[in-house]
Amino acid sequence: MAGLAGRIGKATATTLFAGAVGSVALLAGEAIAARTRRYAKPTMGLALRTSMGPSAAPALRLVLLGDSAAIGVGVEWLSETVGGQLARLLAEGTPETGQRHVLLSSVGVAGSRSTDLATQVARALLGDRPDVAVVLIGARDATGLRSAEESAAHLGDAVRRLRKAGVQVVVGTCPDLGAVRSIAPPLRQLTGWVGRRVARAQAAAVTSAGGVVVDLADETGAVFRADAGTLCYDGFHPSADGYRVWAHALYPAVLDAAQAAGRRSTQE
Repeated sequence: MAGLAGRIGKATATTLFAGAVGSVALLAGEAIAARTRRYAKPTMGLALRTSMGPSAAPALRLVLLGDSAAIGVGVEWLSETVGGQLARLLAEGTPETGQRHVLLSSVGVAGSRSTDLATQVARALLGDRPDVAVVLIGARDATGLRSAEESAAHLGDAVRRLRKAGVQVVVGTCPDLGAVRSIAPPLRQLTGWVGRRVARAQAAAVTSAGGVVVDLADETGAVFRADAGTLCYDGFHPSADGYRVWAHALYPAVLDAAQAAGRRSTQE
């Protein structure tokens, strides 16, 4: 009996080890496939520097910082990007807020991590000070398996510098990476879990630094999971519909920031 138990134990251990090796090999293979996939590239026509709304309306300087989401990789027209859609919503205004003349720019760089934000902040603060900054960052921190806390600390430093300069800051935290289709399961689920860790660390750092947080994964993840059309052809970057979903999730916080910036400008 003891011999039988030993053989069963040895067989179980062998099976578990083989399963673990197989799982590691599967994840490694999926990671290689994800890295070698053909992804959308930045389009030169999306260099965000434009204006929207009546020139006689109150001016609002809006700048985007971050990764590919900040410049709209995956779409062809500026009007389809997060920045373009936010600028249009702000320019149109509401009966309560009225119209605005939105001066839109971006210092984002595709592929950026949170460590790259220091340079972007310096660029954003050159010349006329922006009124509102929208930061979209975190996907590369998560997929690169960077420390969530370290990445969030760099983001917090960037927000603190912008707030010290008098800029209202809204941060869209790491989106739901469990919704992307360029990564196969189970690596997709693992990446989604890492992304949620990054988003939680980001939220704490941004709040501590005086910024406003919009949890993109929580606010829009279900839509991206349900509708493949929210992603562009590469299955990773948002499509025009995906950026529209993000823009509408960000808009209430950005509108509040714009109103706060307007009150500050009046007081000055």
